[in-house]
Amino acid sequence: MKWYVALTWWTLRVLGVLPLPVLYAIGGALGRPLWWRRHARERVHTEVNMRIARPGLSDAAHAALVRECLIETGHAVTEMAAVWGRGARPALRFVREVEGQERFDAALKSGRGLIVAAPHLGCWELLNYWLCAHTSIAILYAPPRNAAWEAMLVHARGDLAPEQVRADGAGVRALYKRLAAGGVVGILPDQQPRHGEGQFAPFFGLDANTMVLLPRIAHRTGAQVLFAFAERLPRGAGYRIRILPAPAGIDDPDLRVACTALNRGVEQCVELAFPQYQWTYKRWAERPDPYEHDPYWLARNGLTEQAARAQNRGQSALFPDQHHPKP
Repeated sequence: MKWYVALTWWTLRVLGVLPLPVLYAIGGALGRPLWWRRHARERVHTEVNMRIARPGLSDAAHAALVRECLIETGHAVTEMAAVWGRGARPALRFVREVEGQERFDAALKSGRGLIVAAPHLGCWELLNYWLCAHTSIAILYAPPRNAAWEAMLVHARGDLAPEQVRADGAGVRALYKRLAAGGVVGILPDQQPRHGEGQFAPFFGLDANTMVLLPRIAHRTGAQVLFAFAERLPRGAGYRIRILPAPAGIDDPDLRVACTALNRGVEQCVELAFPQYQWTYKRWAERPDPYEHDPYWLARNGLTEQAARAQNRGQSALFPDQHHPKP
């Protein structure tokens, strides 16, 4: 294990002895500097996302919401000490209530197979523990870019022995096999797929490249789909597990229809705990129009779409024999 991975792990273990309200206070102290730094990547990305997801806000309301989201980003970091640092059984004591468990129980009893769609909302690592405590489950994960972190992630998430499968061909086959036997799988539904591997569908009113794996699996297996997340309660009081039904059409053979339903399911979750979503993520970076610029690149460079296109036209006029791809 790399030294920095070991240091991170033991830091989580040490900080895990602190009460959750104290960890939230530390998280807030980490999140506020992201707001103070106007050009911080996390602030810029969150500002872009708020303009997309909440276009009707005044400047003051927009600024207040961005600040709140960045503070929640800090909470998301430090709460890992309470979850991974303490381990599954102690962490599960932070769950104060569960809304929709009857849906979950009914889906398990149906024997059809169950896909739990868990957006990057609230504390998804605690949700993983809660699911593992209630059923045998396979969870799909994308390996980190730095392979040194993978062993720690697998170790932390494996406290209650879920089947952890990589997002590759073998992993997808394992999901199909489990669902065919009436089992349960967990998938994060809101990561942007690689170029050419997704389907553009509306997300908060603007098309986003959306994963097709979950709708395809639901269509081919007939498994039921539920959405779930662990909502942070105020002032470090604990968490509320929320389980919601999937919108109609999520298993439609038309991927545009199915992915629209998938994104609508994520939206319905997000609206229940809006600032707790991972708003620092570049969810709309890839655009369906190949000539449209990445909105996060535009914001970092202080440009509008019109200004960027004019800049490209100017470069093309000066150097007509050169290709000028957009960022």
